[in-house]
Amino acid sequence: MKSVIPHTSNHDTFAPKVSVIIPIYNGETDLPDLINCLLAQTYPKHQVEYLLVDNNSSDRTFAILQTTAEHSQINIRPIKENTIQSSYAARNKGIRSAIGEIVAFTDADCRPQPQWLSSLIVPFTYPDIAIVAGEITALPGNTILEKYAELQHTLSQKHTLAHKFYPYGQTANLAIRRQILAKVGLFRPYLDTGGDADICWRILQQNMGRLEFVPEAIVQHRHRTKFPELNSQWQRYGRSNKYLHQLYGVDLMRDITLKEYGYRLGRWLLKEVPKEALKLTQRKASWVSLLNTPIGLFTGRARNRGQKQAQLSEKAKMIEWL
Repeated sequence: MKSVIPHTSNHDTFAPKVSVIIPIYNGETDLPDLINCLLAQTYPKHQVEYLLVDNNSSDRTFAILQTTAEHSQINIRPIKENTIQSSYAARNKGIRSAIGEIVAFTDADCRPQPQWLSSLIVPFTYPDIAIVAGEITALPGNTILEKYAELQHTLSQKHTLAHKFYPYGQTANLAIRRQILAKVGLFRPYLDTGGDADICWRILQQNMGRLEFVPEAIVQHRHRTKFPELNSQWQRYGRSNKYLHQLYGVDLMRDITLKEYGYRLGRWLLKEVPKEALKLTQRKASWVSLLNTPIGLFTGRARNRGQKQAQLSEKAKMIEWL
């Protein structure tokens, strides 16, 4: 689903007021790079407000935000959401405080590229566009797990935009008309994952407008570097699938049986390892390609565990409203 919106001179002058909402939890190490990315945005500075929502951090996040806002060349508004520990609750707090007609979302561990906001806003020149998703690429990394995720395009929007039920964009790189949120509601504040799909699907199911993908609107995201982090990430994906199954009836992910797991591991050892090891000695392959199968099995098992263990609570079904 690539953008087919033509470039016209009208797009060059289209600059509605935009509110960029970023939830942050213990993000003091991310803030310097994040702020630099916001400062580098090419979108007209007087037309953007950046609502950085501290979600009950225990580090110096909010103090840093306050100091940064006082001396910044851009409009940074530090906000607190300390009642509910949830990125969706933090985003809702930002939406309620926003004054822009478009609300855009990214995350503290993301690095929006300079043209991100300018490219992301262009499709809204068309009144039937309700949601715009930009692309998510990998921040350059050196570890095997980072390179694996980059090779697999783990966070690319192409996966979520191809969902069989309805397409959706991830909140790491998403924009929505604020007036539409007044009609369909905000995020489910007690949901811990899957809220991006939920809010997009509510908009699309109620025929509030179309979703457009703009691959040029790029946000870079930091991938996991350690197996416990990778395990947590993929278990969260499994929980998301279960929650969306309970909310919308979408298909559950098929279990990987122990027999299938053993077969694929054996095939890797007997066929793939010798082949890839030879390529590695000839410098025609990398360690990532050699370890692709076991890492993939690890993430698959983690996702299955997350799906099996998840159960949507009654509280998590609640939708907040403007």
